[in-house]
Amino acid sequence: MVRCPMATRSRCFHRWAVDSERFSIVRGPIDPRRFANVAKANEGALVTFLGIVRNDARDGRAVVGLSYEAYESMACNEFETIDARARERFGDVRLWIAHAVGDLAVGEVAVAVAAAAQHRAAAFEACRFAIDELKARAPIWKKERYADGEAQWRANETRG
Repeated sequence: MVRCPMATRSRCFHRWAVDSERFSIVRGPIDPRRFANVAKANEGALVTFLGIVRNDARDGRAVVGLSYEAYESMACNEFETIDARARERFGDVRLWIAHAVGDLAVGEVAVAVAAAAQHRAAAFEACRFAIDELKARAPIWKKERYADGEAQWRANETRG
């Protein structure tokens, strides 16, 4: 057993330790400044995506916040798999992925992806690939909390 040193202190059961500097599940909103200085000297491009809690649902209902739950150790494994697949597709790129769990308010950052590469095309493509794959693969669930006091679990939009 290898302990995954994430903010929520969940245990990861896999063959290698998760790179907690690059892949994490965090309790509460994500501080996007954590990605500010991650590119190496030979990486001329750093592309970031921030998924922010918005104030309306796709059906038009007023949203006051979201609640996220995750199968944390499996999500970390998926983040590493996404990173490996991105390198296979786009070459020498490095990813950082963080997703929040718990209750988040409108305007807070729920998910962050950063992609660093030598050139911008690979960084943009890898970042888009990573968020799309995260939505499709990672065991993370979202509950919308509405202004009228109701709440509803929602499926991830896998391509958007």
